[in-house]
Amino acid sequence: MENNTTLQQQLLEAGVHFGHLRKKWNPKMLPYIYAEKKGIHIIDLNKTVECLQETALALKNIAKSGKKIMFVGTKKQAKEIVTECAQKVNMPFVTERWLGGMLTNFNTVRKSVKKMQSIEKMLADGSFDNITKKERLQLSRDRDKMEKVLGGIAQLGRVPAALFIIDIGHEHIAMAEAKRLGITTFGMVDTNCDPNKVDFPVPSNDDATKSIAIITNYITAAIAEGLAERQAEKSDEGEEGEDSGDNALKFSVDEEGDADGGRRGKPGAPKRRVPAAGGGGRRPAQKK
Repeated sequence: MENNTTLQQQLLEAGVHFGHLRKKWNPKMLPYIYAEKKGIHIIDLNKTVECLQETALALKNIAKSGKKIMFVGTKKQAKEIVTECAQKVNMPFVTERWLGGMLTNFNTVRKSVKKMQSIEKMLADGSFDNITKKERLQLSRDRDKMEKVLGGIAQLGRVPAALFIIDIGHEHIAMAEAKRLGITTFGMVDTNCDPNKVDFPVPSNDDATKSIAIITNYITAAIAEGLAERQAEKSDEGEEGEDSGDNALKFSVDEEGDADGGRRGKPGAPKRRVPAAGGGGRRPAQKK
């Protein structure tokens, strides 16, 4: 990752420091505001760099643990950027519309995803040929509609461990659901939002495309780094497992050889003599 000076210069060039008009500000953003110029608040980029690095480290650890992080950005400026970045690291994303209950009613949403996947399967194996043209057209429309809204979470098998949100004010429903389920939230917070609503706020301009791109790409790089470290640890564990298996096999072979050698070298225990019938021992009592 870049050092603080280079990163700060890049954030400045991308316009991350531009906030909203003074009349739209949220007083709780005061610690993150550097100054006011021509009625517009200027965000302190030193605080932005600190928060961004803290957020990146936390997301890296979550990705390293193998958990899923959902990207949420339904604003027009963020759709393409969020889709591209989430697909890079194979993470779920929502860019069209946040369905009410997508997290709190996840089982029902999962049923819709399975329905969409079953329609795609029918389309692939030629089952559509056995139904009428009208039914085929209706199913195709349903699939396209579900693909548009649920396509980003098709591979999500369980509720994600964290949410990265582009504008916490715009995505207030996602924020409320995450808070209800105790999911960790990360978000870009502009001067018109409350930073206390999100666990890891990143004070930044959440309206400009360049600003969204640089923050999201930085976060994506941290997640990719965490996934790479997880993969490296897995490969190291696999090699250690193979080495220990070989050593155990060699040890068991050596033990068997020692046991066989011991049996051959030591004299056996004396066998107990069993007297033959009538050849000694107690005589049977005679009848009188």
